[in-house]
Amino acid sequence: MQYVTLNNGISMPQLGFGVWKIDNEKTASIVDKAFKVGYRSIDTASAYGNEQGVGEAIAQSGLPREELFITTKVWNGDQGYNQTLAAFNKSMEALKLDYIDLYLIHWPTPKYDNYVDTYKALETLYHEGRVKSIGVSNFNQEHLERIFAECDIKPVVNQVECHPYFQQAELKSFCNQHDIYIESYSPLDRGNVVLKDTVITELANKHNKTPAQIILRWHLQENCIVIPKSETPSRIEENFSVFDFELSASDMKQITGINRNERRGSEPSENNAR
Repeated sequence: MQYVTLNNGISMPQLGFGVWKIDNEKTASIVDKAFKVGYRSIDTASAYGNEQGVGEAIAQSGLPREELFITTKVWNGDQGYNQTLAAFNKSMEALKLDYIDLYLIHWPTPKYDNYVDTYKALETLYHEGRVKSIGVSNFNQEHLERIFAECDIKPVVNQVECHPYFQQAELKSFCNQHDIYIESYSPLDRGNVVLKDTVITELANKHNKTPAQIILRWHLQENCIVIPKSETPSRIEENFSVFDFELSASDMKQITGINRNERRGSEPSENNAR
């Protein structure tokens, strides 16, 4: 496993396991498989409805708590200072943990303009030691700049959609300037269209790796944290086997060249779902 050091000095696995859209009843067994493969970072959210399953997997794993890095998120409808504190307590109860390693605001939902107060609640949780690190998800530069101006603690990560067809170069540059890690979700592109791209398949043949492994390696060498999700045991193993090869500068340049700026999910400034 490869680790990064966040801007508050905390170490985080650079490769984690996402559980978006995994049914809660299946989550414990799937996360257990991920633990056995070697994953130690799990990314969930209250909106996923499977925090309980993640908590069961943690309890059953027998792994020391300090070896694990658990992320969850406050949902849009729970934003606001007091509401966020209440939502956090519900997440802790579902996960059955004494602390969370990383707590994120799921979306800025700017229409309701609660994300600054929500972030201040995260700061309170951080000062109380109930959260080891705090950050955001789906934040554009303008949202981050408000956090910088109105809050005290810099986010450690900004978890956003990122894949070779949507590379987020400008946001990556901005976050890098402010010592904030980009954490890539949907890293293989929803629908797996990019897995069939000629550049990706040719690099897979060159390195004797799968297209998914090439893309995950690209994320790592872009200095991003990456959280692939799979319910298939063989793919959970495959996605973890990305530390035994490197892409050359030429390889990386080829992947840069296939960017289409195609976002699959919602634009953060327009997503105001509750």
